[in-house]
Amino acid sequence: MEESLVGGSEGARLRLPQLRLDELLEELQARLDAARGTRDRVHSLLEAVLSVGRELDLEQALRSIVDAAAALVDAEYAALGVIGPDGRRLSEFLTVGVSEEQIARIGHYPDGHGILGELIRHPEPLRLAKLSEHPSSYGFPPNHPPMKAFLGVPIRVRGQDFGNLYLTEKRGGAQFDEEDESVLSTLAVAAGVAIDNARLYEESRLRERWLRASAEITHSLMSGSDGGEVLRLIAERARDITGAALAVVAVPMENTGSLTVELAIGREAEAHRGLVLPVDDSLIGRAFAAATPVTSPDVSRDERVSAGPPRFSGLGTAVAVPIGAGDGVRGVVLLVREAGQTVFSEKETEPLQGFAAQASVAMELAERRRDAEEFAVLQDRDRIARDLHDLAIQRLFATGMTLQSAGRFIEHAAASERVLRAVDDLDETIKIIRSTIFGLRSREGADGPGLRARAVRAVGEAAPVLGFAPSLRMEGLLDTHVPRETADHVVAVLSESLTNIARHAHADRAEVVLETNGREVRLTVSDSGVGIPADGRRSGLRNMAERAQQMSGNLELASPTDGGTRLTWSVPIQEG
Repeated sequence: MEESLVGGSEGARLRLPQLRLDELLEELQARLDAARGTRDRVHSLLEAVLSVGRELDLEQALRSIVDAAAALVDAEYAALGVIGPDGRRLSEFLTVGVSEEQIARIGHYPDGHGILGELIRHPEPLRLAKLSEHPSSYGFPPNHPPMKAFLGVPIRVRGQDFGNLYLTEKRGGAQFDEEDESVLSTLAVAAGVAIDNARLYEESRLRERWLRASAEITHSLMSGSDGGEVLRLIAERARDITGAALAVVAVPMENTGSLTVELAIGREAEAHRGLVLPVDDSLIGRAFAAATPVTSPDVSRDERVSAGPPRFSGLGTAVAVPIGAGDGVRGVVLLVREAGQTVFSEKETEPLQGFAAQASVAMELAERRRDAEEFAVLQDRDRIARDLHDLAIQRLFATGMTLQSAGRFIEHAAASERVLRAVDDLDETIKIIRSTIFGLRSREGADGPGLRARAVRAVGEAAPVLGFAPSLRMEGLLDTHVPRETADHVVAVLSESLTNIARHAHADRAEVVLETNGREVRLTVSDSGVGIPADGRRSGLRNMAERAQQMSGNLELASPTDGGTRLTWSVPIQEG
């Protein structure tokens, strides 16, 4: 019995070291696994940092950051929210783990409320076991996947808050821990550097594109391209570089105090072409008058947009930039992006303004060159006129005097008569040469203001009587193709039409369209009034119809479905 007791005691002592050894081995194995896991995680973090740092395209860099964040902390859902210019809302939102179908069912991306806004207001790491327990949480929209665990860290670029990383639902149902927070914070630092590099690269490429566009415009002007082609080139390059959906170029009209849309390209362009805009009461006009860029967060609702047909449907943020500076502003370029896109930032507006100023300098140089060429032509005309006067006329006059004196000595009647006719012909020739000299020395523009300026003046004079400013759009070479007599009739019909609207229509809106295609001139005046009553006076309309008939033209009246009256007066252009 004693031996068995002793033996049993010795066996227990033998098993005890064995148990401790197993525990030590298990603990060692656990520590080795933890060290291996830490090593693998550090390796993954380094790979993520390198992957993020390789991207030079900003959008690709942001996408790479979200993917790396989700992989590093083993999160089912990840997102990166970019803080907008106002510093309170999110302007961009990139996601991982949510399909396109789910996004479509959820609806609009978040703009910075609830927990997402908490990181915007307090840019420091935030780790939650349950999202719903935080005071700032107010639930999810319909069709949003359920989320509980949350980890968020801010991303800073050069000391400024750029955005935030949001991670939810660690796989396996585990909670995010301090190590996850540390890893994600380290990635956020690397992300800030990568974003800064991508921004710098993007800015350098943008500057290069602006410089290339400026060089192209300068070359086009110096090679003799006309002003219309150059304005189109300015609009096209500005629209392409800024990603705008619409580009409009307006230039000042002489002696009217108004701007006219010389060209428009892109979305809703047709509704803008030929519009006449007031300088004092329009978005483009304010940029022209102040010689400084004017922005609008939503041009479709901006009160500074002048009256006229709807022309900004589906469009959003806009910027109007003067072409030139100070007293040398030669026009305004308006760029408009589609609704929902980012607003024009100062970093975008600054190179755009420099591009417009460079284009203005090139236009001025080209104009000076054309002035010099015109001056040379005028000098040559003056020389020719002087030579005709001093040499040709004097010699012809002397020849006539000689023939007239010689005629006295001619006894033959027929011969004497021929000499006298020759003297008369010389006198007529001298008159013709003098008329030619006068034509060489005359200047263009002696006929007064053109049809465009007269139409603007007529519309402006009608505004106080109407109680509102009618919109005016003009297209075609009205000053070149429309003869003076026809232009007089057009202005008379326009004034009569606006007067009739003021007296009888009770309208609050009127639109005037004046256009020519080189074969006819057409005037369309529309209003939103009560229409023409059946028993109303027709004397004004009769006068307009008679004017059209005198010139083989036509007068048409219509009542649009939305009310009011539309008058169309058209006549063929007679060569004068």
